[in-house]
Amino acid sequence: MATRNDTFDTIEWSEYTTDSRSIARRTVAFSLVALAVALGFLYDLFFFPDTEPLVFEWNPTPLDWIFTLSLAIFFCYVLVPLAQNRELTRRRWEQLKANPVAVASLGYLVFFFVTGLVAPMFLSPLRDAIVAADGFRYDITPYQPPFGFTVPFYGIGITRCVGQLANNACHGSLIHPLGTTGSGEDLLIEILQGMRVALEVTLISATLIAPLATAVGTVAAYFGGRVDEVLMRYVDLQQAIPPLFVFLLLQALYGGSILLMIAVFGLLSWGSTARLVRSEALQKTELGFVRAAKGAGSGHLRVIRDHLLPNVSSTVLVSVTLQIPTLVLIEAMLGYFKLHGDGQNSWGYLIYAAFHNDFHPTFLWWAEVIPVVLIVLTVASFSFLGDALREILDPRTREGL
Repeated sequence: MATRNDTFDTIEWSEYTTDSRSIARRTVAFSLVALAVALGFLYDLFFFPDTEPLVFEWNPTPLDWIFTLSLAIFFCYVLVPLAQNRELTRRRWEQLKANPVAVASLGYLVFFFVTGLVAPMFLSPLRDAIVAADGFRYDITPYQPPFGFTVPFYGIGITRCVGQLANNACHGSLIHPLGTTGSGEDLLIEILQGMRVALEVTLISATLIAPLATAVGTVAAYFGGRVDEVLMRYVDLQQAIPPLFVFLLLQALYGGSILLMIAVFGLLSWGSTARLVRSEALQKTELGFVRAAKGAGSGHLRVIRDHLLPNVSSTVLVSVTLQIPTLVLIEAMLGYFKLHGDGQNSWGYLIYAAFHNDFHPTFLWWAEVIPVVLIVLTVASFSFLGDALREILDPRTREGL
């Protein structure tokens, strides 16, 4: 005989309720931040000299302004709801702690986020400190190995060893803890700059994919009929157009950049997430609380905003988290082939520069291995965390159905 759980889904009604006043306050706060960012961008674009820093030695690019706006979205619509709904957050954390790999992945991603966010503020002082400690006039000390490793000193083209020179070998130094590149740049600084690029790609792309997929999926499910048909046919058409081909075409016409890469993949990669949202929203529209809201005279916008959107957020979170690793790999690939602009501080470009040094490709191994390890850690962490969130947030998975 089938048990009750074999017939009906277990519904946690606390997850299906939301405070419209909290949503309104978050929306007002985000609107004010967005207005401030827009005014700052316009002032910087039209009234401030490009050669001078805007504030605190910061000379923002258009990508920096968009990244700032993405941070505001992440804060208002991800971190604030987690802080407000402490009981649900606590229960989810207790479930997540049962998966040590997911906890380790979350820890690395917190490190990735914080480091990528604050590192640019300290790069200039860090570079000055390295130059002062190095003591080399021209700030060029190529092929220095990481601390704890050695490389042959004679016959490889380097004329100076920052660390100890013994037995015809150059020893790594804490002045350059990760070593230097073939052109003399400190690898730690290059890695931190690459981490900022990876963070920009993940965060800005996510803030493009999530709202577009959520809006299309919920509207299609709620209204159904012709609206659903038109929106889903557009999704079919969009998914038939490979974003990489679109990027390569635009790159050939206008030149590559990180901003172009984010725009193309962010605007053309949300179709699969929209389908998942539509499927989830279709189930929610049949539940009693949605029908009750309609019967009470709530308008379409309010039903979607207060009842459907909060209850598809888990699906969006999981889908976007699992989609980010692909974007990280694509950015690294484009950086390796120098397709998103020369001189971009990308982990992929670091691998390319290390592999194409003047000596044997394996000589400058640390400049190849360290970026690869960080790419693998970032991709694996997002994948493991996404799988764990899917197990936690999907009620059918929790019930073992």
